[in-house]
Amino acid sequence: MDKTAALRIDYSPLAPDGLVLSFAGRLDVYGLGRSWDEVLARAGAREVRRLVADLSAVQGLDGAGIGLLLKLRLDKEAQGGGMELRGLPERYRRLVDLYNPDRLKSAPAGAWGETSWVARVGLAGLALGRDLRQMVAFVGECTLALCFAARHPRRVRWKDTLLTCERAGAESLPIVLLIGFLMGLIMAFQSAMSLERFGAQIFVPNMLGLVMFRELGGLVTAILLAGRSGSAFAAEIGTMKVNEEVNALLTMGLDPVRFLVAPKVLAAAAMMPIMVLFFNFASLVGGAVVMLSLEFPMATYTSRVFTNLDMTDFLGGLFKALIFSLLVAGVGCLRGLQTGTGAGAVGQSTTSAVVSGIILIAVTDGVFAVSFYYLGI
Repeated sequence: MDKTAALRIDYSPLAPDGLVLSFAGRLDVYGLGRSWDEVLARAGAREVRRLVADLSAVQGLDGAGIGLLLKLRLDKEAQGGGMELRGLPERYRRLVDLYNPDRLKSAPAGAWGETSWVARVGLAGLALGRDLRQMVAFVGECTLALCFAARHPRRVRWKDTLLTCERAGAESLPIVLLIGFLMGLIMAFQSAMSLERFGAQIFVPNMLGLVMFRELGGLVTAILLAGRSGSAFAAEIGTMKVNEEVNALLTMGLDPVRFLVAPKVLAAAAMMPIMVLFFNFASLVGGAVVMLSLEFPMATYTSRVFTNLDMTDFLGGLFKALIFSLLVAGVGCLRGLQTGTGAGAVGQSTTSAVVSGIILIAVTDGVFAVSFYYLGI
């Protein structure tokens, strides 16, 4: 077949109300580039009731050519006329027969239009229910994988776990220390300026220590973990899903949750309390800078910090941080396993992992606040 053959079209009258289109060459996307509008203009004239497409000299046909033939036929039938194909080679006729123009005519109006708000609400509800069901199933699978790791520690991929600890923990320490220092500095400065009118600046260390160790230390560190490591987990597993590496694991009889998710969850759970301790230390350093600039001695600052703190506040903050780490790592891996196909699938999974992680952190923190209140902690 001559792939360089250009498309030639001859227009011949057929009786008083007909037109014969004689195609020669390649009736494909390359040949129709300059002739599409001309063919539609001539064949779509009102006085043309019948069309005959002579395809005996066609040397190539693809979806573009079939699309032109279908449009010509549908337009003529809409005007009360018709169209006939002549001389179409058998190898191309089988291809044309795959496209049924009757289905195009019988498609319901608005099938590709905008859906109503009722339908959108229903689809959103179905998506939410499906997501919750998948999340509950994933929690069960992840719990079983962690129990298996506890019973068989030698079968855990410790090299990958340590590598994840380095990436999620050690490499994130600079940003954790920086954010902690700045938050301690800003909170101490703003509180000191507000309490100055009452002569109560001495209580700034009390507030700073209690807020950081009990609440903000674990909360802010978890948000940093979600933005930095949760998104990385989703992107890594999502890329493997797009490249069908997850399917390869299933083919080899390996459980993706046990093989990919468990090391990441263990690493996040191991590093999160350590990151919270560094965050709290950096926030106290920031508060100390402010209090020293206000001419309070360091001994007074350190003693006031731990005046209202006890072991319950310290362990409660670390426990919340541990739960936050499980949520962040779990939802990041889940979004990665849910990655679809296409160029933007990994980006969508990464975004969904960060948003879902932050929402879960906020909801869980609210549950902890209410629970601690009723438990008297």
